[in-house]
Amino acid sequence: MVGLLVALGGNALQRAGGDGSWRESRQQMARVAPVLAEVARQVAPLVITHGNGPQVGVLLRENELAAAEVPARPLDVLGAETQGQIGFLVQTELTRALRRARVARSVLTVVSRTEVRPDDPAFRRPTKPVGRFYTEGEARLLRKEHGWVLVHDVARGGWRRLVPSPRPVRWLEGHAVRELLRAGLGRRWIPIVAGGGGIPVVRRRDGGYDGVEAVIDKDLAAALVARELGLSELAIVTDVRGAAVNFGRSGERWLGEVGREPLARWLAQGEFAEGSMGPKIEAGLEFLRRGGRRFVVTDIPSLPRALRGEAGTRVT
Repeated sequence: MVGLLVALGGNALQRAGGDGSWRESRQQMARVAPVLAEVARQVAPLVITHGNGPQVGVLLRENELAAAEVPARPLDVLGAETQGQIGFLVQTELTRALRRARVARSVLTVVSRTEVRPDDPAFRRPTKPVGRFYTEGEARLLRKEHGWVLVHDVARGGWRRLVPSPRPVRWLEGHAVRELLRAGLGRRWIPIVAGGGGIPVVRRRDGGYDGVEAVIDKDLAAALVARELGLSELAIVTDVRGAAVNFGRSGERWLGEVGREPLARWLAQGEFAEGSMGPKIEAGLEFLRRGGRRFVVTDIPSLPRALRGEAGTRVT
């Protein structure tokens, strides 16, 4: 199916160094929405996913502050909460932008579950940092009371909780969105799906599903969603104009049109940082290996030009 999935990074929802207020989030999304409306004028089907790291961090802090009066919600429930919150934000601002651009399309948020394997090695070795930084005394107490895994961040001078980040294997709501698009409604509707990588769930023996305390990489989940919908293009939006080799070092070179093989070599050589560009490149390469036609990584202002082959990093 010809079509595009746009994966929005946290910069589309919350400004770095900002106050994290709802007002600020709306202002930030109001800057992003006209770009998405421009893309929506040209592309159908268009599907959107998004990150949720800062928003989950806020909810984790709320858990802590309210613990004496309100039972804490588990991480999978917080992921579900952010899907509704961020979906509402994107729907509100994108609907306004679509009307201003005279694009006759509506926006639909689908609260999404992503299946992971219960025997995924990530459950034995948590690696994903979440929440705020703790003092050494707080970290010691949290290990004792909750059994958390915490790691010391020398550069930032604090301890941070680590949770599992298992690989996504199936998007449970994929069949419903696939039917919507195949019925020809992809020209009328823009679905927002699998926010924050989706709510992580494992399959029970009776065929049902249970949520688990984990965080799914949003870029790998975006690649999975694009593949399950049979979309031809995946665009991962971040806060830089593309990928670069020797980033921040002498000989820095921004990549434009590039082939899969050299990109895979640079990834294997560690050219793309594990906590930032690395997962995006890995997700894009996996999408292409499994039948995708083109992968783009760029920032919001450059997105329409990148889709026309004039900006960003483009891999076919």
